[in-house]
Amino acid sequence: MPQKIKVANVNEIPEGSSKIVEAAGKEIAVFNIKGKFFAISNICAHQGGSLGEGFVAGETVTCPLHAWEYDLETGESQTQPGAKVPAYKVIVENDGVFVEI
Repeated sequence: MPQKIKVANVNEIPEGSSKIVEAAGKEIAVFNIKGKFFAISNICAHQGGSLGEGFVAGETVTCPLHAWEYDLETGESQTQPGAKVPAYKVIVENDGVFVEI
């Protein structure tokens, strides 16, 4: 059964930004895109770049190391077929941002 873990308050991740958190021993990047929250692994599948520090366009993040792109909803790479990082369900309740792991 998935575990719901609080990772931030809504005001800690302003629109258009991200926050890198640790939950259940996993490093996760949480993004706020136009008020919708996404969570994927912070670790790029290529060489471990920080996706939370990447460039976001729409619902895609680009790894700052080698420009691999990932869909924020699914974690699937947009530039490398078959590559993927874990994506997590995000739940916003009251003022809290939770991820399901």
